[in-house]
Amino acid sequence: MEQVINAPASELQQSNNGKGGLKIIGAGFGRTGTLSLKAALEQLGFAPCYHMTELFQHPDQIAYWEAATNGEPVDWHGLFDHYQATVDWPACAFYAQLMEAYPQARVLLSVRDPDHWYESVISTIYQTSSMLKSPQGRFRFSLFRILSPQRARIVRMINTLIWQNTFDNRFEDKAHALAVFQQHIEEVKQHVPADKLLVYNVKDGWEPLCAFLGVEVPTNIPFPHLNDRNNFVGRTRRRQENLRMVGITLGAAFSLTTLLLLLTRLSKRNRK
Repeated sequence: MEQVINAPASELQQSNNGKGGLKIIGAGFGRTGTLSLKAALEQLGFAPCYHMTELFQHPDQIAYWEAATNGEPVDWHGLFDHYQATVDWPACAFYAQLMEAYPQARVLLSVRDPDHWYESVISTIYQTSSMLKSPQGRFRFSLFRILSPQRARIVRMINTLIWQNTFDNRFEDKAHALAVFQQHIEEVKQHVPADKLLVYNVKDGWEPLCAFLGVEVPTNIPFPHLNDRNNFVGRTRRRQENLRMVGITLGAAFSLTTLLLLLTRLSKRNRK
C-alpha cells in the first residue's frame, strides 16, 4: 500500500482559496517518468493526479480531449476541478491553456535523456498506436471499437494528438522526433515564468521536487519508479493477445453461423 505524507498543507496546496482545481500542471511529454511522477505527487498530497491512465479508467472524459485536439473550446474546470495535478499526455499538450484556466498553478516540466526517451516511446506507446497502420492492426482495432467504443475513441484521439499533430506522422524519423521533443522543452521554458517552472528529471528524486512544491522531503520512503519499458511491453502483449483471441472466437462464430445458414438452405432445397 502506498504511504501518503500527512504533513501540513503547503502554500501551494492552500492556493485557490481552498477551492478544487489544478495546483501543478505537467508539461513534460509521456515516457519522461510521468507515472512515477504521478505516484510521487499523490504521495506528497497532490491527489488525485491526472495521467493518461486516468483517461482509460474514465473513458467518458474523452469528449473533452476530442474537443481540445480539434481546437474547440474546452471546459477545463469541468474536467479538472476534482484534480490537483496533471502529468503526461494528453494534458501536457495543453499546458498553456491550463495555465490560463489555473493561473496560480506551477508548471512541472519532466525531462529525460533524449535518446533514451525516443527508444522508450518507440518500443512502448508508439507500438500500441501504430496498430492502425497495418491491415491486421486495423482488424484488431475494429474489434476493439465494437467491444469498447469509448476506449477506441481514446486511441483515435491519441493518434491524432500525438503522432499526427505533434510529430507530423514522422515519429519513426528519429531526428525529427528528437527535434520536436527538444523544441517543446524550449517552448515551455520560454512560455512559463521562471519562478513557476521546475525542469525535472525523476532520477533527481524527492529533494528538488519537494523544494519546488514547498513540502517536506519524505523520510524512509523511496521515490517511486513505475511503468518501466519491460512492464509496459508485457501489458501491451497481453492486451494484443486478448484481442487476437477475441478475433479468433468471433471469426469462428461467424464461420459456424454461415455454415449453419448454408446447411439450412440446402436442407430446404432438398425437401422441395
